[in-house]
Amino acid sequence: MKKKVAFYTLGCKLNFSETSTIARDFNEEGFDRVDFSEKADIYVINTCSVTENADKRFKTIVKQAQKANPNAFVAAVGCYAQLKPQELADVNGVDLVLGATEKFKITDYINDLSKNDFGEVHSCEIEDADFYVGSYSIGDRTRAFLKVQDGCDYKCTYCTIPLARGISRSDTMDNVLKNAKEISKQNIKEIVLTGVNIGDYGKGEFGNKKHEHTFLDLVTELDKVEGIERLRISSIEPNLLKNETIDLVSKSRAFVPHFHIPLQSGSNNILKKMKRRYMRELYVDRVSKIKEVMPHACIGVDVIVGFPGETEEHFLETYNFIAELDISYLHVFTYSERDNTEAVDMDGVVPTNVRSKRSKMLRGLSVKKRRAFYESQIGSTRKVLFESENRGGYINGFTENYVKVKTPWNPELVNTLHDVGLTKIDDDGLVRLEFANTLTTN
Repeated sequence: MKKKVAFYTLGCKLNFSETSTIARDFNEEGFDRVDFSEKADIYVINTCSVTENADKRFKTIVKQAQKANPNAFVAAVGCYAQLKPQELADVNGVDLVLGATEKFKITDYINDLSKNDFGEVHSCEIEDADFYVGSYSIGDRTRAFLKVQDGCDYKCTYCTIPLARGISRSDTMDNVLKNAKEISKQNIKEIVLTGVNIGDYGKGEFGNKKHEHTFLDLVTELDKVEGIERLRISSIEPNLLKNETIDLVSKSRAFVPHFHIPLQSGSNNILKKMKRRYMRELYVDRVSKIKEVMPHACIGVDVIVGFPGETEEHFLETYNFIAELDISYLHVFTYSERDNTEAVDMDGVVPTNVRSKRSKMLRGLSVKKRRAFYESQIGSTRKVLFESENRGGYINGFTENYVKVKTPWNPELVNTLHDVGLTKIDDDGLVRLEFANTLTTN
């Protein structure tokens, strides 16, 4: 009988793309993939270490695997596995921990699936993570996550990602385009570009530090790939989002009017302490430029609350700054101390209860921003890509500018695009559609 493998992914879109690639390697080795809740011979957990919560969830997920099959082999890969391999190896039930370079060779390490008395660690020095492994997700969702870049050369004082993923390096243009074409043949309608710092695309493309291509070159060429209905840019640093890229998206065949741009703080003093590579004035300029050429564009914002030294005045500066920006929603992160970062030794530690209060305030602001953005779209006609889940008798989808909509469940709508009139906002915040009158296949 074929051996069975199950996967659990924590964290970002980049992790999802890499999990999918690792899963295809298992498939080539003759494994059948099953859901993580099912009995499997090996469970692979792709870890994240951006926040403390991601660390804590790992033990819970290991217990889930042991509950499904107490005799199963459990392997951990990903950022947390690189940063603290022995800590993961010491968790009861974990048999194998692989670092940043080893994770892509996992099938070489599992010839014997017998349980180990102690977790076995194979982890490189992060300086050795200087080569690129291409990845993309397929078959998991309506959209695919296409990895174009890995690692980061920035030195933000709160961040462990450079320690977990190494230097900035890029896939070759030819390989990105090849992967995009492979995805397009699978009847997947949308590709999301992902990486650690995708605006830095081109650095390390052929193993050197200079840029062979730029991010603008990349999106220009991807826009020409036939068979892709939608291309979406994931998170991109404001200092790397150039006017030329914004203009290209505004005129693009496939790129959608949706940007996710990390801000982290609306206080220049805190931005300097974070060692971010811009001030708030540049952020205003980026938002203004987008809205100038794409008034209907959706703009998402990352923000961190409770960074060391963030006074009440600094926080209110951030809150008011965001409140006045023409943005659409927030991803709010509560600062958590990470080992081996500059910030962990900084003065001015913000009490946990204050961090929680500030986070709650910004989450409330996000609800208001999203509501206002959705209201601005009422009466317009947008193209909706419907997803695959039946959620309480409804099917959900997203417009090109990232408005989430729902309509009564109809399996024929799954993974299809339709021109839809946006009519009203439902109690749960979604735009509700009346199927009979508003859906016209395009």
